[in-house]
Amino acid sequence: MYYNKVEICGVNTTKLKTLTDEEKHELLVKTKAGDEGARAELIYGNLRLVLSIIQRFSGRHEPMDDLFQVGCIGLVKAVDNFNLDLNVKFSTYAVPMIIGEIRRYLRDNNAIRISRSVRDLAYRALGAREELMSDNQNEPTPAQIAEKIGESREAVVRAMEAIVEPMSLYEPIYSENGDSLYVIDQLADTNSSDEMWLENIALAEAMEHLGERERRIISLRFFMNKTQMEIAEEIGISQAQVSRLEKGALERMRKEIN
Repeated sequence: MYYNKVEICGVNTTKLKTLTDEEKHELLVKTKAGDEGARAELIYGNLRLVLSIIQRFSGRHEPMDDLFQVGCIGLVKAVDNFNLDLNVKFSTYAVPMIIGEIRRYLRDNNAIRISRSVRDLAYRALGAREELMSDNQNEPTPAQIAEKIGESREAVVRAMEAIVEPMSLYEPIYSENGDSLYVIDQLADTNSSDEMWLENIALAEAMEHLGERERRIISLRFFMNKTQMEIAEEIGISQAQVSRLEKGALERMRKEIN
């Protein structure tokens, strides 16, 4: 398991320093004033944050050292672009920057090839997203990204969705006592109308156990075929929050059905 690896890129992870919020703020002030020593200390003091984030990607079977280096690039960008004038914790800003850098790396190494024009548009959109986040310290909407790069909202959404790494059919979605349930196990023949009718009843009952916002997300996502970015814009939260709520809702529904 990656999690148990002690040395990454020559760094002993058991000796990584943890900074307090006050220490981070003080170092950020010095960094913005041009103190390179404070900048280096701030980066080193947040390597544990990078380490915790790359654990989420351990199932991708990518070398731990590579993910750590890519995550550090995101951390450096967060340090250099952080705005002290806005009342936001550094970690709140740094986490999506680090995750975004890792996801970009994984997309670039994806075996599925996307057309050059779509990929270029997606990268322009991602660059605009980082700039908007740096300016406003929050997740921009697809419409804001589209306006910044002079493209239509629909084109931006399609491009960014196109470069999202696809889920493997053999990715585990539930495990218990050593037995795993994989995505492929959930695929079924849709030709049986009786089976679909019974499944629809079960789904409707399972959705009754969800909160109002979770039901809305599931309805928009799977019954109205909207993307996570479109849902995020419609209900006023980030795409990351939509993803987290969607996964939690699906897990609760799965337990109710089973």
